[in-house]
Amino acid sequence: MQRTRIGSLLLVAALTAAAAWAVIRALFSQGVLLPAVPWVTGGVLVFIAAIVFWLGWTVRQYLHGDRPGLDPLRAARTAVLAKACCYAGALLAGWYLAQVLHALTELTGEVLADRAWSAGLAVLGAVVLAAAGLLVEWFCRIPPPDDPEEHEHALGPAAS
Repeated sequence: MQRTRIGSLLLVAALTAAAAWAVIRALFSQGVLLPAVPWVTGGVLVFIAAIVFWLGWTVRQYLHGDRPGLDPLRAARTAVLAKACCYAGALLAGWYLAQVLHALTELTGEVLADRAWSAGLAVLGAVVLAAAGLLVEWFCRIPPPDDPEEHEHALGPAAS
């Protein structure tokens, strides 16, 4: 599994923000106003990021020999979860960023401030989620073997 690149996450977030902003503007021009982002959204995303970080930390301890009883399948699942968090964080950051941009360009008064702040906190939570995913991916990387012959033997005769 390849490591997730920050550039691809930024591209996903930017494309999502552009598409979501266009959809939100089209809906707004027809009189539809999306519900405000709940204030708790950013906190929930940070909480999920903390759980993913904790799972990744246990894998890191396992790879450093500090936790010998960890199931390797759990470590693999943690790596996949980390990758999913990277992309989910990027998608959510783009979606909530579009809502911030819409609030700043189209709305006025207290509605503007409330919607912009709550969506802005959700953007921060989504960025924390993506960053936690990247960090846990780094925790889950397995160093290459020291002996190239040992590596060929582990892959089997078809890899030669």
